[in-house]
Amino acid sequence: MILVRSLVFTLYFYLWSALMALVLAPTLLGPRHWMIAGFKLWSRGVMLGLVTLCGITVEVRGRAFLPTGAALVAPKHQCMFDVFAQFVWLPDSCFVMKQELMWIPFFGWFAQKTRMIVIDREGGSATLRKMVKDATLQFADHRQLVIFPEGHRGEPGVAGDYKPGIAALYRELDVPCVPVATNSGVHWPAHGFLRRPGTIVFEFLEPIPPGMKRAPFMALLQERIETASLALIAEEL
Repeated sequence: MILVRSLVFTLYFYLWSALMALVLAPTLLGPRHWMIAGFKLWSRGVMLGLVTLCGITVEVRGRAFLPTGAALVAPKHQCMFDVFAQFVWLPDSCFVMKQELMWIPFFGWFAQKTRMIVIDREGGSATLRKMVKDATLQFADHRQLVIFPEGHRGEPGVAGDYKPGIAALYRELDVPCVPVATNSGVHWPAHGFLRRPGTIVFEFLEPIPPGMKRAPFMALLQERIETASLALIAEEL
């Protein structure tokens, strides 16, 4: 049954995404917030498919810690769903994304319209400087900058290699950093198409105030994310 439901959801996901790409195309000519609103609608449609087709509900905890103004948001990254789910509850999110994604039809155009921060992962210090410069411009509009500290998707229960980019942004931008824990990979694995019933939880954790030194900041960020994520995974086992 899980196999059949997962196949149906996969078909629904791509058809819904293709439909929304066509619907959103005219908003390229309008203001940026139209596209952000469209992303929110698209994400909610994916969640509707998860609950109706796969028996997967989505829960958000720690709403008191949801940022409403300029802030770094640092989620645990276990699957593709971690990315576009953030559009639903963050008021005006902006993502750090690799430049190769800009070549994807529609997606690249939409990312440019919504002023995502595009980076060259091999750019070294030049990439860090560009991230800080672009993020400063986005914070002028009180946006939330989402960056995955591990840089890529990992397996549930496994701590990835936390990258230095998040520390550089935290130091240079002088804003709070909001860690986000999740168990998403239990139900939407990083690889394959099986979607397992249950509850995907995204938990916004107590913000880390600006001003910490790099090493203590990175240690605290990883400790909060990994501890809370392991607890969420344990709930589903």
